[in-house]
Amino acid sequence: MTTSRICEHCEGPMPLMARSHARFCAPRCRAAAARRRQTVPVELTRRPRWIRHTARKVPLTVGGATASSTDPVTWSRYRDAAASATGAGLGFVLNGDGIVCLDLDHCLDPDGELAAWARTILDAAGPTWAEVSRSGDGLHLWGYGTLPHGRRITVGGGGSVELYGTGRYIAVTGRTYGDKPQRLGDLQHVINSLL
Repeated sequence: MTTSRICEHCEGPMPLMARSHARFCAPRCRAAAARRRQTVPVELTRRPRWIRHTARKVPLTVGGATASSTDPVTWSRYRDAAASATGAGLGFVLNGDGIVCLDLDHCLDPDGELAAWARTILDAAGPTWAEVSRSGDGLHLWGYGTLPHGRRITVGGGGSVELYGTGRYIAVTGRTYGDKPQRLGDLQHVINSLL
């Protein structure tokens, strides 16, 4: 008995003659998946927890109705949210499954220089994805960890970090910061040091 395989990008059926290690049904799906991974880590794009948002960060469904960071019925797949023209941008919902986001507020100056307090956190985070926030003067560090409730922490040097793991959505820009890898790493040690 053979199991029906599906394409990792379009989720359509794989061709009957596809090799056993093939992941995509066609070259166009392979190319689209490569473009997608260049901006947002696959650990996020594979989860159906995407929304759209307004310029004032009100969460929206891909169809334009009000969405909720606690109601999975209002969430979508990445490809559907990315293809939607609703609102001003994309958002990823944190639901407590171990994906966390550390939001470093106002850590980039107008020339793109990183504040010393943020550099300390970024260096401690190690190899995990960091993106420039929607405002252009902050960073989001994405990774794995346990964080039952959101927190706002003031750190030395005049900085503040918001830590989120559940019941929130984060506006995602896909603008990778520096040479950070486009994959999620372990952030638990950073969370522990901040709490």
